[in-house]
Amino acid sequence: MAFQSHAGLLLHDPERLTTRSGTPYGVFTPFWNTLVKTVDPGRPEPAPTRVPAPPTLPASERLEDWALRPSAPDWAAGLRAAWTPGEASAQERLDAFLAAGLEGYADLRDRPDRPATSKLAPSLAWGEISPRQIWSACQMRPPSPGREGFLRQLGWREFCYHGLHRFPDMAERPLKAPFARFPWAGPEESQAALARWRRGLTGYPLVDAGMRALWATGWMHNRVRMVVASFLVKHLLVDWRAGLAWFHDTLVDADPANNPAGWQWVAGCGSDAAPYFRIFNPVTQAERFDPEGAYVRRWVPELARLPAPVIHRPWTASALDLAAAGVRLGQNYPRPQVDHPQARARALAALASLDEGRKGQEKQHGELF
Repeated sequence: MAFQSHAGLLLHDPERLTTRSGTPYGVFTPFWNTLVKTVDPGRPEPAPTRVPAPPTLPASERLEDWALRPSAPDWAAGLRAAWTPGEASAQERLDAFLAAGLEGYADLRDRPDRPATSKLAPSLAWGEISPRQIWSACQMRPPSPGREGFLRQLGWREFCYHGLHRFPDMAERPLKAPFARFPWAGPEESQAALARWRRGLTGYPLVDAGMRALWATGWMHNRVRMVVASFLVKHLLVDWRAGLAWFHDTLVDADPANNPAGWQWVAGCGSDAAPYFRIFNPVTQAERFDPEGAYVRRWVPELARLPAPVIHRPWTASALDLAAAGVRLGQNYPRPQVDHPQARARALAALASLDEGRKGQEKQHGELF
């Protein structure tokens, strides 16, 4: 059977963007350098003025006839409140971001407490806007760290899709073969840990805020995604594919490339992945990127009255502060699911078991985050 493939969802055809030897790129930086030099998004075509109907239409049903919308409970209410699907809405978000967000993107993109990201990922995932449109619109803006940082994120998306083209089973197996024998926690422990993580009841406020935001809106800030993914895989030793499946079911921007590539990156088993010893500390990450606790207060209201110094580590708060904030640890907010230093040590031991030669790296690099 003859077929044709088109790279309409991408900036460049994966078959044509290769190394000098003709092989696909496995590392992002050289991939990005080549992409920037060769990408030609073209000029966006105007929308058609009319779309003629076919002479006859097949018998069909309306979407409403399928009764797909949830009603009892209406778990999609938050999604409807947060998102307006369609091409027009995507273009409005792009225009708003270019006008007010692009300039400060490089400085603020890691702050979940600030509206600093474009939130265009769902529209890209569903084809409501193309990366070529976004690239062309950005190129019309003057060069700046914000513009270059944002285009680089489009480059990461491209890198993920080129990886999927090369490894279509990326959601099912680790790209680094040794990780196939990683000693994950047992089924019973994993299921219990996964349940608390899904519900945002880990006892680590930033992790819980991210998981609750995901359930309520179908979206999570990228910095927080890295933290919650690292927590599941490395603090709890739950197989990254379980987290991938939950993200696939709950994210409005879930797609077959970014989702598995992101999880493999965090787990350390993907293409150009984070080093295995990179274990995000959920407390220091929160203190750095949500310094006043605004993000946590929004999504973990039971902690809202705690002061900023302890809102990210309520188990260290004084009895007086806890009482004043109405926080009863172990009752209306859980104690930490695991102890960070102990969980980190367990993860490093498990990861080192894959390759004894890596043991010295942990001493050399220490805890980077």
